Amino acid sequence: MSNFSYQNQTLHAESVAITELVATYDSPLYIYSKAEIETNWYTFNDAFGDHPHLVCFAVKANSNLAVLNVLAKIGSGFDVVSRGELERVLAAGGKADRCVFSGVAKTIDEIERALEVGIRCFNVESSSELDRIEQVASRLNVQAPVSIRVNPDVDAKTHPYISTGLKENKFGVDIDDAVNLYQKANDSEHLNVQGLDCHIGSQITDVSPFLDALDKVLALVSQLQSKGIEIAHLDLGGGIGIKYDDEQTIDIATYVSSVLDKVGDLEIILEPGRAIVGNAGVFVTKVEFLKQNSEHSFAIIDGAMNDLLRPAFYNAYHKVLPVNENTKGIDANWDLVGPICETGDFLAKNRKLSLSEGDFLAFMSAGAYGFTMSSNYNSRPRVAEVMVSNNTHTLVRERETIQDLFNKEYIIND
Repeated sequence: MSNFSYQNQTLHAESVAITELVATYDSPLYIYSKAEIETNWYTFNDAFGDHPHLVCFAVKANSNLAVLNVLAKIGSGFDVVSRGELERVLAAGGKADRCVFSGVAKTIDEIERALEVGIRCFNVESSSELDRIEQVASRLNVQAPVSIRVNPDVDAKTHPYISTGLKENKFGVDIDDAVNLYQKANDSEHLNVQGLDCHIGSQITDVSPFLDALDKVLALVSQLQSKGIEIAHLDLGGGIGIKYDDEQTIDIATYVSSVLDKVGDLEIILEPGRAIVGNAGVFVTKVEFLKQNSEHSFAIIDGAMNDLLRPAFYNAYHKVLPVNENTKGIDANWDLVGPICETGDFLAKNRKLSLSEGDFLAFMSAGAYGFTMSSNYNSRPRVAEVMVSNNTHTLVRERETIQDLFNKEYIIND
C-alpha cells in the first residue's frame, strides 16, 4: 500500500492527512487512492505487452462510480454479475463491448439489457442458462456472444466461501460435460461461441492452481478445435491475492509470462478485482469507549460489521494502524468491536495497540469487498466514501442519513 504512509507521524492517503479527511467527512469513512488503483491496473495490463488481452475489473470488488470511472478512463474492461453492475459501468463511462457478464442466475431482463447495449460476452454457467440466452437472442433476432465457464475441479487452497473451482461449488459447468454444451452453442444460429472461461477462486497466493487449471482448459480447447469449434479467447478469471499482513503474493508479471508461454496466439481476458482495489482503500473508524475486564480488553469503535463485513464473515484479517503514530494510551491486546447487537460484530481481535478514547484507527487493505458488502443492519446508515488524488480529495459517495433508511418504506393505513 505504497500510497498510504506515515508523514510527520500521521497516516496519509497519498499527500492528504487522514486526520484532515475525518475532520472533513466524519467517521467511519472509506478512503481510496486514485494513484494506487491506476498503478495496480497497469501492472496487469502492461505485463501482457503486445499479446492480445483485456483486463476486466471485477465490479463486485468495488462498484463506486468514481472507482469505475478511474478505470474506464485508462481503458479497463469490466466483469459484471448483475444488471445493476452493468448499469454502474455504463454510468461511469465504461463500454459494454469491454464487459463480460458472469454470474450463475442471469435473468431475462439482464440478458435483454446486455444484448441491447452490446455486451462483449456472456460467461455461461449452466445448460439452462445457455437455453435462456438462446431464447432471448432468438426473440430479439440477434446473435448472443457466449463463453462457457468450465469448472476444472482444481483446489485453489483458499477460504471455502471464496473457492469456486471445485465440483462441490455452484459455479460453472463440469469440464467433462463442456464439449456437448459447446457443440450445442456452436450449432445454434442465435449463439456465437467466443471463448472459454474459468475462475477457480479468490485471494489465491500460489500460482500453481492457476496453471493447473490452465492446463485442463487448454486440453479442452484442443478437443473443441478437433470438432471444428474455434475459441477466440480464454477468460482466466481473477482471484490473485493481495498482502493483508505478511502473505507471500503472486508476482503478476511472472504469472502472466507463465500463461503466455502456454496459450499461443489466444487472446487472454483476466478479471482482477481485489488485486486492483484491495490495497487502494482503507476504512477509518473512531474509538468510542475502552472497556476492560479480567478476560478481555475491548475497544468499542464506531465502525461495525455492517460497514466492513469480511472479519465477521470470513474471519478475515485486516492490519490495523493508528492514524496518529505517536498516540500513547492504554497498552493492551485489544478486541476491536462495533456497536451492532451481535457477538460476531468484530473487526479485529487480540491486536496489540496503545489506545485512548477518541483515537482514530485505519483498517488497511479495505478497498475490496468493503463498502460493496456493507448493509443497513441495526438501521445504521452506510458510511461515506472519499477518493484522494495527490493532494486533493473528493467525496464520491455521501454518507446516508437516517431519513435515507426508510424513505422508500410505507405504512399501511387501515
